[in-house]
Amino acid sequence: ITNEEPEEDPSFREERLDARLREQGVAEGKGAVPAAEETEGDRQRSGEDADQQDQTPMSSNKPRKKKKKRKTKKASAGDSLEDNDLEDIDSLLEKIEDTNGLSQQTQSGVIADSRPLLYVEHRNLNPENELKRYFGARAVLGDQRPRQRQRQYVRSTWLTAPKNTWPRYSRTGIAMQLVETRRGVQYFTFEHHREYQQVQFKFLDAVESMDPNNIVLLLQMNPYHVDSLLQLSDVCRMQEDQEMARDLIGESCREQSGVVHFCFGFSKERANQKGLAFYLALFKHLMFLEKRGCPRTALEFCKLILSLDPENDPLCVLLLIDFLSLRAREYGFLTRMFQEWESHRNLSQLPNFAFSVPLAYFFLSQQECSELELSQAREKAARLIQLALIMFPSVLMPLLDHCSVQADARVTSHSFFGLNAQISQPPALNQLTSLYVGRTHSLWKDPAVMAWLETNVHEVLCKVDARDPLVEECEHKRKMRYQSAPRNIYRHVILSEMKEATAALPLEVASQPVMGFDPLPPLDSIISYTRPERTNHPSNESTLSLFFR
Repeated sequence: ITNEEPEEDPSFREERLDARLREQGVAEGKGAVPAAEETEGDRQRSGEDADQQDQTPMSSNKPRKKKKKRKTKKASAGDSLEDNDLEDIDSLLEKIEDTNGLSQQTQSGVIADSRPLLYVEHRNLNPENELKRYFGARAVLGDQRPRQRQRQYVRSTWLTAPKNTWPRYSRTGIAMQLVETRRGVQYFTFEHHREYQQVQFKFLDAVESMDPNNIVLLLQMNPYHVDSLLQLSDVCRMQEDQEMARDLIGESCREQSGVVHFCFGFSKERANQKGLAFYLALFKHLMFLEKRGCPRTALEFCKLILSLDPENDPLCVLLLIDFLSLRAREYGFLTRMFQEWESHRNLSQLPNFAFSVPLAYFFLSQQECSELELSQAREKAARLIQLALIMFPSVLMPLLDHCSVQADARVTSHSFFGLNAQISQPPALNQLTSLYVGRTHSLWKDPAVMAWLETNVHEVLCKVDARDPLVEECEHKRKMRYQSAPRNIYRHVILSEMKEATAALPLEVASQPVMGFDPLPPLDSIISYTRPERTNHPSNESTLSLFFR
């Protein structure tokens, strides 16, 4: 706005020119300028008389009226110019609000944005900003504003806004160190000092005791021990204390984000680090935000987790980011991600992307834009959803069951979408499809979406009956691929707690004890320090003393 105002607002030039003329008139004693001043005085008196006669309650408009009347004869047409300028400013502000709003995409699904795909905006990491957009600042803040002056200073970070009830922040013995730089990517790790290692040993003893009170006692002495916060958060969540569980995860995020390296950038696609606890704290914080009704903030945290290690993705947030994009109505981001990553990541081989991307194109085709863009979005949506139904036919019937929709006779009687499609698929694919259906079925309940899906299901059945070679090719891909899932997918399924997906876990994974602070640790994890062995107690004790021990 500041760059365009001097060119588009001629009234500002008029006022500056009048001011210069007045200054010259006072310095040189010319008569033309005092005459103009007299006319201004007459206008002021007449304006004041008019204001006294017309006692209207619109007192806020008086300064604007007087400012218009003080203009010289050169700006006699300034009223219309000023109105046009105000309209231009309003239109500029509307454009700015549109670009800063919740839906920041073009209707065709391709974002004209030069920033990286996983760029993280700090203002979108605060859930209060999103709640203010929905309900207004007065409803969100409530009585917090008068208390701001009395509140003591607390250290805040980009990830969390601390509460008054949280313990005072203090250094706990964690530091982030730069490990190496490979191919322009910096790798970081969290280092535990000797004092923190001793606390970690006490925490492991508390976990083995199977008594949550021991963890509570440990947190009273060390309020920002990360693993204790993660483990106790799960205990509180099992006891239906959601607020306490959310606060404990927020404290964990605050502790780890407070010790980040100065080269570690939260808004750049170049920083990786190897601390699984950091990923877990961010992921659980993300899940609480989504349940709280802040999908846009949860999406920003999901982008942050993925940007930390996009190649390995230890928590496999690729299985979640499409759902958050649809919930937040960021259809342009989802379609852009699919276009940029499909060539090297094969996103179409994941059931969640295979079905969510055409759904995003369908929602884009329902928005107001040009007829060409609408037709392109409809064409892409139809082509991609038909390809998804041919590649993953086992998704349709469970999806309709979750949506409480009865399929027509042609679909139920056809063997392509029947029970055989679910039984014949590999177990790894069954986990992915069950996870997607259990998580995103609510997005498909819209009657318009169901009508669009029904049309494309019948198109797929026509291709199957016509023996399209694509059907046989996709069946061969399903049998050859998806033999076993990688470890990060198992970890994601455990953390998501979807009953449909956890029931499909293999026995070797489901039988392992899962701890909230370290679910399915990586097989190649680096152990920087080891726990000391416990001293063996003398064996000459009585049986009763050993029993009580």
